[in-house]
Formats: sequence, C-alpha cells, structure tokens
Amino acid sequence: MTAIDLLLQRNAELGDVVTGDRSSPRPSQHVAILTCMDARIRVFQLLGLIEGESHILRNAGGVVTDDTIRSLSLSQRKLGTREIMIIQHTECGLSSVTDDGYKDELEADTGLRPTWAVEAFREVEASVRTSVQRAKQSPFLPHRDLVRGFVYDVHTGRLSEVE
Repeated sequence: MTAIDLLLQRNAELGDVVTGDRSSPRPSQHVAILTCMDARIRVFQLLGLIEGESHILRNAGGVVTDDTIRSLSLSQRKLGTREIMIIQHTECGLSSVTDDGYKDELEADTGLRPTWAVEAFREVEASVRTSVQRAKQSPFLPHRDLVRGFVYDVHTGRLSEVE
C-alpha cells in the first residue's frame, strides 16, 4: 500500500465528520498563518484552530517569498484576512543547506540551475525577522500593521515571539 492509498483509506474511515464553519471561504478569525512544511508542526492542534478560522500557508522554512505574497495578497484583498502570523521552527532542514550548495546539487543532477531562492538560513530568529519585514514592506498587502513572527520549538511545542 502506498502512502497515498493509506491516506485515502483514513479519509474513507472518517465518514462525514466535519467540524468548523464551512459556509464561506473567508476565515472567521481573519488571520493567515504561514509556517514551514515540516511534518512535526501540527498547526491546528498547536493553535487550537478549528476549520474555517484561518488560512494556512506552508512552504520550506515558512519564509515569505513572492509566492506567499501572492497567496497573502489574495487572502487579504479577496477573503478578508487582516493579520499575518509567521511561524518558523527550531531544527529546520533549511538550516542544514546553503542556497548555492543546493543549487549546485540540482544543477549537477539536472543540468539546470533553479532561478528561485532556496532561502536557507542559519539563525531562525533572523529568518523570522526577514520574513516579517518582507510582509510589512509589500505594497500588495493592504494590512501590514498586524504581522507578527514566532519560533516554534519542535521539542516543547512552545511558541516564542520574535521582536
């Protein structure tokens, strides 16, 4: 059985159990949360969320990129969010690579060098600050006053705000 087959089986076993408000694509808490794709971050449980309360965006590192600005812009301008919560975490895989090193590796394997930034970092707090600044400086986001950044400790489950 493949992993996808297992997930489909789990979905079928759930039945029709659906929680949260499903009447609108607009998040009831008017917040968008950007975090890393790391499987140890259980966003709904971590923040006590129920379905329908927030937009959840995930990428490698939980960093603000052009693509996350695209999603955040739509979230704010078309779906009513006004706050942005950026959550990065301890022991992130992006802290174990470098932009050039990874691009070199891809180029060696494929013959092509990616045009996108890897966004590797060494200090998670500095990366959070950079992402918060990118969001606050984007002209595409009308609501930039309530952008806050956090570090999630993968061992304790605690969030620490980055000033």
